[in-house]
Amino acid sequence: MASLVERFRDRLPLPQGAAVVSLGEGSTPLLPAPRLSEELGCALFLKWEGANPTGSFKDRGMTVAVSCALARGARGLVCASTGNTAASAAAYAARAGIPAVVLQPAGAVAIGKVAQALAAGARLLEVRGSFDQALDAARGLAERGDHVLVNSLNPHRLEGQKTAALELIEELGRTPDVVALPYGGGGNTRAYALGFDEAGTGLPRIVAAQAAARAETVATAIRIPQPPHRAEAEAAVARSGGAVVSVSDDAVLAAWRDAARLEGLFCEPASAAGLAALRRDPPRGATVVCVLTGHGLKDPETARRAARPPVTVEPDADAIAAAVA
Repeated sequence: MASLVERFRDRLPLPQGAAVVSLGEGSTPLLPAPRLSEELGCALFLKWEGANPTGSFKDRGMTVAVSCALARGARGLVCASTGNTAASAAAYAARAGIPAVVLQPAGAVAIGKVAQALAAGARLLEVRGSFDQALDAARGLAERGDHVLVNSLNPHRLEGQKTAALELIEELGRTPDVVALPYGGGGNTRAYALGFDEAGTGLPRIVAAQAAARAETVATAIRIPQPPHRAEAEAAVARSGGAVVSVSDDAVLAAWRDAARLEGLFCEPASAAGLAALRRDPPRGATVVCVLTGHGLKDPETARRAARPPVTVEPDADAIAAAVA
């Protein structure tokens, strides 16, 4: 299968002749969700970004950002992260043969994402502070010239991420009526708007779901108190006729469970924020895409805490039958 950059190279800002740093990202499934569609009274599709190589949508932007950085002679990468950017940056740095420095807020990142970054050989540093402070520090290191910042403040990240919107148009044959996705730092919301704008098919109504308690939410991937793309993301949402919707952790976890139990997709909790927002005001009769941004194995501890514990039984058919009755 062609890489994301190969498929959309004429729409991406890679220098002429630049080598592509790819792990096979993009071309993720768009799956109908019949049970959730019935509940919401719409034609709901789930864009399964957990199928990307490191398990999240971040890979779309990282292939472009790292390819551009390498073409310009970068000697290393740096990012601040609540987890998914770290995993992606570490993997693509390894693929490119350059080091990655990852700054994360101490104690605020799910173990699955930490494991990915460590396995890929990133230099992982825990910052005594918030994500915002870690991002400021990452920007400071990048300004010294030895490392390229690969957070979504790097415009090449958004260029790669806009390809998800282009894929949606290909897969549906048109722009959907509504797109719902997690808010987080706002970069992905901007990227989707950029993609739809470039396609010239008009913006869908964008529903950007933020955690009601941004700084403490169980949805660690969107635990970003001060979104760096807030102004641009919310301008795009307003232009689309959409809304920024605050959702409680209980609503996020309920949507997370139902994505798995009703449709078979095990996403990380933050990925279900868009579904939680749709339940607040169901878009009846519309064609709707809900973006599930990351795989559930990113945050196995939340799955363990929120699921029913296993039951110990004897290796006997009668005991098993009694346990499942």
